[in-house]
Amino acid sequence: MKSKVLVAPSLLAANPLSFGEEIRSAESLGVDFHHVDVMDGHFVPNLSYGLPLVKALKQSSKIPLDVHIMVSNPDQVALDYVAAGADILVFPIESVVHSHRLIHAIQAAGSKAGVAINPGTSLSLLEPLLPYVDLVNIMSVNPGFGGQSFIPAAISRIKVLRSMLDSLGRTNEVLIEVDGGINAETAPAVVAAGAQVLVAGTFFYGARDRAAALKTLRGVV
Repeated sequence: MKSKVLVAPSLLAANPLSFGEEIRSAESLGVDFHHVDVMDGHFVPNLSYGLPLVKALKQSSKIPLDVHIMVSNPDQVALDYVAAGADILVFPIESVVHSHRLIHAIQAAGSKAGVAINPGTSLSLLEPLLPYVDLVNIMSVNPGFGGQSFIPAAISRIKVLRSMLDSLGRTNEVLIEVDGGINAETAPAVVAAGAQVLVAGTFFYGARDRAAALKTLRGVV
């Protein structure tokens, strides 16, 4: 039986003056999550948005919010984003101090806990966390800006992660999400490698025909 590819359009590529209309449009087409990129200008060289927008999105959204906090202090702010409405809260493994404790705190607060890992970070850092986490975000670009080119080495990293999860018996318990440079050319390869969630910003929100873009991503299984 074929698995469904979950699509999480990144609001970083949406029209910031029309977020309400943008999320309603995406939901009407049947996307699975809204991917919300929080950037602090410290952990990544860019600023995006924060708690007020997440709260506003939660009031309007009919599907889960996949909130990725690219910040230098996730231990201090993660639960604020859970309280604001993050259904999935993803933090960067590179900047967290107490990963294990934060995963459990997020889950205890009622959200799914995810860990993101950058292209230059060893996957071995994930090993102690894989028995507990709900989602792993493999960054296929260096975080901070939308519209970047896909880093091909992400394919082998997805395969290794899939093998690590399989060996733990968590194949169907942990989602592998891929974020960065996802389009018609790269999506089939990441899904074949074992990814289940595609974060697509420019490819979805920048498309003339978003329904066709979504169909393309769905059809890579």
